[in-house]
Amino acid sequence: MDRPELPLPQLHAFVVLAEELHFGRAAARLGIAQPPLSQQIRRLEDKVGHALFHRAPGAIALTPAGEELLPAAQRAIAALSDGLAAARAVGSGRAGRLRIGFAASLALTVLPGLLRTFRGRFPDVHLDIHEMTTAPQLAALHDNTIDIGLLREPPADTTELDFRTVLTEPFVAVLPSTHPLAAQRSVHVRQLADSPFVLLPRAVGPQLYDRITGLCTAAGFTPRVAQHAVEWQTVCALVEAELGVSLAPASIRRVRLKGVAFRRIEPGSARTRVAVAWRTYDSNPLVTQLLATVSR
Repeated sequence: MDRPELPLPQLHAFVVLAEELHFGRAAARLGIAQPPLSQQIRRLEDKVGHALFHRAPGAIALTPAGEELLPAAQRAIAALSDGLAAARAVGSGRAGRLRIGFAASLALTVLPGLLRTFRGRFPDVHLDIHEMTTAPQLAALHDNTIDIGLLREPPADTTELDFRTVLTEPFVAVLPSTHPLAAQRSVHVRQLADSPFVLLPRAVGPQLYDRITGLCTAAGFTPRVAQHAVEWQTVCALVEAELGVSLAPASIRRVRLKGVAFRRIEPGSARTRVAVAWRTYDSNPLVTQLLATVSR
């Protein structure tokens, strides 16, 4: 059997009248005259098929049918009120869910402070955090599976994504502590020409890979890549195992491994760019709120 549709204005009128048990006071609360209130109640009773109020001169009371309907009507009104409040909070960017991808090395730099500041301003926003390298972040942004990316060396040839630089940082040489160059305070890139390299695969971060190999090319050699590792922490571990050397963002120095030495490189002008990325036409207000946090 089809269920009768109960319009919310009629339920609202019913709940207020059930609470006041007086047409005059109920009409005043609703901001309407008594005749329209009576019409609302009559229409609701027609839909229910039974009287909801006993009417007597100077007094009204709920019928059994009215007593049965009242709790459900109160829950419906409360649920609608809660839903409207939640929708307003989400629409204004004060609540909701924000999906963020981040490069693992950024957990050593900008990520903790950014998340702490954002959570302080918007405690009701649920942050869904995903650790991933640059290429998967770009794909996830295009596929709408994350809302914000924090990545290194963003591409320059995309029209669907926007980027904002968060910071730049220099590169360092990552050496086994037993390597002869570890005794120096700084290392020229060309001094690494005869050493095998441990690098991230190009597929996970093409721009960063090309920046690093470009430094080697500018120094007059092509790096001989002996091992690949997806995360910088693993790169450092393989360097500690003396499988090669690497060039990495300076923040990687926060990875504490006894068998690894980090040294400044020459030329010292080489820097890597960290950026926040988002879809150009994203209407999610939480994206705007996070971008405002980055700008602070």
